[in-house]
Amino acid sequence: MSFFRRLKDNLDRPREERPFGSGWLSGSGALLAGITGMLLVVVMHYPGIFQTPDLQEFVTLRHQQWALQVVLLLGYAFALLSLMLSKDRILGWTALGLVILASLIGTPDDGSSYTAPLYFGLDFFIINALFVGFLFIPLERYFPNYEDQTVFRPEWQEDMFYYLVSSLLVQILTFITLLPSNLITTYTDLSAMQEWIFNLPFLVQLGIIMLASDLVQYWVHRVFHMVPALWRFHAIHHSAKSMDWMSGARMHFVEIAILRSMTAIPMFTLGFDPAAIQAYVLIVYFYSSFIHSNIGWNLTKAEPYVVTPRFHHWHHGAEEEAIDINYAIHFPILDRLFGTHHMPEGRWPEKYGTAGEQVPRGFMKQFIFPFTKKQLPPEDTDQTPAE
Repeated sequence: MSFFRRLKDNLDRPREERPFGSGWLSGSGALLAGITGMLLVVVMHYPGIFQTPDLQEFVTLRHQQWALQVVLLLGYAFALLSLMLSKDRILGWTALGLVILASLIGTPDDGSSYTAPLYFGLDFFIINALFVGFLFIPLERYFPNYEDQTVFRPEWQEDMFYYLVSSLLVQILTFITLLPSNLITTYTDLSAMQEWIFNLPFLVQLGIIMLASDLVQYWVHRVFHMVPALWRFHAIHHSAKSMDWMSGARMHFVEIAILRSMTAIPMFTLGFDPAAIQAYVLIVYFYSSFIHSNIGWNLTKAEPYVVTPRFHHWHHGAEEEAIDINYAIHFPILDRLFGTHHMPEGRWPEKYGTAGEQVPRGFMKQFIFPFTKKQLPPEDTDQTPAE
């Protein structure tokens, strides 16, 4: 058996074969720490190419060095623990090798001075994918809704690639996102409203941002379902046949540009404190992963007030009752107000995907798909999310 096949099989080990104390959790954590450490080293040696300028103000070289030390220390500790506990030590040895390699490469003394007009947000990818994965993978493995679903479930490579592409193209996406807001503030005098909103308490501002953004996103989201030409872009997002923390990243570039630019208008035109905006952005990144995740927590008491994984999973369901429902991202009351709320008591969808037209596999085929008129055969509706 090849090295990578052994590694994959160990990460996808069934739940009954990875009880607490088996070394699986420590080995998986060590592997994630090793990968994170290697990527941090790349970012620190080439910040002009791989670091997001907006993050440099808050995440300095000293912060990165401190983070690397913590990550490598955790990697060493988890790898050694896994080697002591596990019978098949491939996770521990692989993680230990990555951690040692990152340690040998080390960090630059004062950072690279090389800058480039175009940068790629590798640091953003580390924060957006690996650290989020560090949080959600153990939660999904120990509190799963679909117990047979593995870490490397079908199509995981595509969703991770979407994470990578959207992170590396953060410069272009940020420009597109802010373009409508910049045009509005350039040609419209909103100074009185901006001053009033800026002076509101921090938590009040954060609440307004969440509600205003969710209201805009609700209708943009609904239009993507109602207009056939736009649905072909949004169908990419719905094509995932399994739901987990990565599946939310599967979005066509055109949809990202439209959705983000529209939902950003209230945030960047009404005069909110930048700290409140940054807090909201942080919440969104974690919350998006949470509502797509394969976490089967019973959140019945919270469901009337905030969007939960079960609420959003119904939006992704392929059953007839799941079509065109639950558009809200934060507050289900919007769906109640506009007649699109659906939450069958105690039930989750039985299958996911696009009910009808099949979306092709692969990033490039999916990128081209909305621009073609070719009709593909219907999906196999017998496929279950655990496949």
